[in-house]
Amino acid sequence: MERMYISDEITRTYFDRLLVEFRHIDSVWPDTSLKLWGREFKTPVMTAALSHLHNTRPEGMKLMAEGAYKADAICFSGMGPVSELGEMLSTNAAVIKIIKPYKDRGMITERIKFAEEHGAFAVGMDIDHAFSRKGYDEIEGDEMRPVTEAELKSIISSTKLPFVIKGVLSVSDAQKAVNAGASAIVISHHNGRLDTAVPPLMIIEDIKKVVGNMPIFVDCSVQSGLDVYKCLALGATAVCVGRPLMPRLKENGSDGVKDIINEITNDLKYTMSMTGASNLASIDPSTIHKATFL
Repeated sequence: MERMYISDEITRTYFDRLLVEFRHIDSVWPDTSLKLWGREFKTPVMTAALSHLHNTRPEGMKLMAEGAYKADAICFSGMGPVSELGEMLSTNAAVIKIIKPYKDRGMITERIKFAEEHGAFAVGMDIDHAFSRKGYDEIEGDEMRPVTEAELKSIISSTKLPFVIKGVLSVSDAQKAVNAGASAIVISHHNGRLDTAVPPLMIIEDIKKVVGNMPIFVDCSVQSGLDVYKCLALGATAVCVGRPLMPRLKENGSDGVKDIINEITNDLKYTMSMTGASNLASIDPSTIHKATFL
């Protein structure tokens, strides 16, 4: 196994060691609608903050947004030019634009302003992308720098849009996100940016105690509706799905994205029906058991 994939393997193993009990009596076919920041969506399954999807299919980012719109789901946007964000927003999708921690803080301000003016659903920042193994990170010629809690507070107060902090993987950062005024956090190790990173679901319950009712999104290694159920049961508000989208996008464009979101949502509904949950709010964390024998 290559070192860069160890955190993903650990996360996947942790998912599979969370066991689910049945609750059939009085169960119904459930409603998976999600209400967030004044809008309602059919599913808590969101696209991950992907980038460079033109390498998968021409206009890949726009097609991903279009597929999310067709599925009535939220779509994240990773790094990319503002023109690409504009194309995504032209689909009428609810797009959350995630911005890198650029050394040139003006680049952050510019991207927030563009997102505001062109109808983004929310904005946010990838706080875990400030470093590489050689020092400060550099992406496509642009230098990165870590942000302070005070800087985050200033950035968040500069916009009326909900602000999402992505890359939270500790109670410490979760508390600082609360202090800075974040609207939501994404618990993520960003595809294993640190070997043997803690799986998001191993730490979500501790983070939930700190952030209270703030929306929590979970990223990393989510492959099925059963995985989504486990995230929601342990405290997530919604869940990001990335890799399962890629082959469907390549094969069938926006319809492929729509179809996989719908399939994962239907799998979530099946899991909810098997555990007595009639809607997202009624998912019971006590249906999850952490295996010690696998």
